[in-house]
Amino acid sequence: MDSLKIWITGASGMLGQDLSRLAKEAHHTCLLTDLDVDITDASAVSAFLAANKPDRLVNCAAYTAVDKAETETELNYHVNAMGPKTLGECCAKAGVPMLHISTDYVMSGCPPEPLLPESSYDPMNAYGQAKAQGEQFLHATGAKFWVVRTAWLYGIHGKNFVKTMLRLMAEKDSLNVVNDQFGNPTWTEDLARAILKILETNDHFGYYHFSGDGIASWHEFASEIQRQGLALGLLTKKVPVNGVTSDEFPTPAKRPAWSALSKDKIKAVFGVAVPPWQDSLHTYLQLEKKSLA
Repeated sequence: MDSLKIWITGASGMLGQDLSRLAKEAHHTCLLTDLDVDITDASAVSAFLAANKPDRLVNCAAYTAVDKAETETELNYHVNAMGPKTLGECCAKAGVPMLHISTDYVMSGCPPEPLLPESSYDPMNAYGQAKAQGEQFLHATGAKFWVVRTAWLYGIHGKNFVKTMLRLMAEKDSLNVVNDQFGNPTWTEDLARAILKILETNDHFGYYHFSGDGIASWHEFASEIQRQGLALGLLTKKVPVNGVTSDEFPTPAKRPAWSALSKDKIKAVFGVAVPPWQDSLHTYLQLEKKSLA
């Protein structure tokens, strides 16, 4: 495999940091940008492409404040819809293949069938609507692209559900966690490995899903975090983790009750490994423990 020059937008985020580290370990060159290159500014994007001539672009940049997106509609639309559109148009002109990270929230489904990459759009909140528009805009640009939808991300770099649960379990006497929303917990390092495999293949453009293997509710996810956290010594006491309904735990943005993703396509096409989410959580928590030592 020849070394690639990979431009990663949103490089300071949780996924961007894992992806850049793994890409460098695989002897690829990384061009890392965040707010220094506005992904909605066509002249800035085109100038960066012309000056640096990357072989691939990975768009990790996103507005991810799902609840705030209900009121911060302009910023949400600007980043999540116009960003992919601008990047796609510039990549099409420059002949650079682009991989765009999207979300399970562009769809909603019904158990027990995991959502397919070809499933129809059905966003339930402003964040999902803007991400769906971003996918559609990108498709219309004529660029060579992969869209990789993912879900329930956690990682070493940045705030996430796992870190929040560990903190609250140490501070509180009990927790209430939603038990009627189902999806796939996903470690950013697993996703980063899948992205690299796709970039190195440079073929089979289209829509794919990647997330942890196995389906859980947020309550089941939290309970497993506690079980493993206690076993690893990251937690010193067990507290009740109570399952509650979404109606009992209202949020500004409505979430889909079912957004489990099918990984059959990405496994078949790219030979990507999809570890069970419990195994990845264990590896991640071991790294967290090491970082605290």
